[in-house]
Amino acid sequence: MLNDNKKAMISDFIVIAKADDVITQPEYDFMYRLAERMDVTKDEVNALIDNPHPSKPIFTELERITHFHKLVLLMNVDRETHEKEVVVLRNFGLKMGIHPGAIDVILVEMNDHEDKIIPSQRLIEIFKSFYN
Repeated sequence: MLNDNKKAMISDFIVIAKADDVITQPEYDFMYRLAERMDVTKDEVNALIDNPHPSKPIFTELERITHFHKLVLLMNVDRETHEKEVVVLRNFGLKMGIHPGAIDVILVEMNDHEDKIIPSQRLIEIFKSFYN
C-alpha cells in the first residue's frame, strides 16, 4: 500500500507536469523512474495522475532541497519550460520553505546549463549561499 508521503511527493511531480496542461512522454518517463525508486508502481502513479493528493510538509532541509531539485528536473525534462510551470515550481519552493533568492537564482541559472540541468555541486553552492 502506498503511504501518504509517497502519494504527496508523486502528486507534486504530477502537478508540475500538468502545469502546462500536457504531460509529455519525457515527463511521464521521468515521473515513473522517480516513482520506481520509491517502490511505487506504474498503476499507482496512473491512479495519482487521475486523482492527485495534496502536498505534505517535508521536514528536513535536505529533503526539501532534494525534492525541489527533482521538481526542477521534471519541469525541464521535456526541454520546454512554460511560464505556468515556473509559477507552479516557484510556489512549491516557497511553500516548502526554500529561500526565495535561491529559487530565483536556480530559475535564472538553469538556462545557462545544458538541458537546463544545474550540476549538483553548483546547486549545493547556491543553497549554501542562502542558508549560511
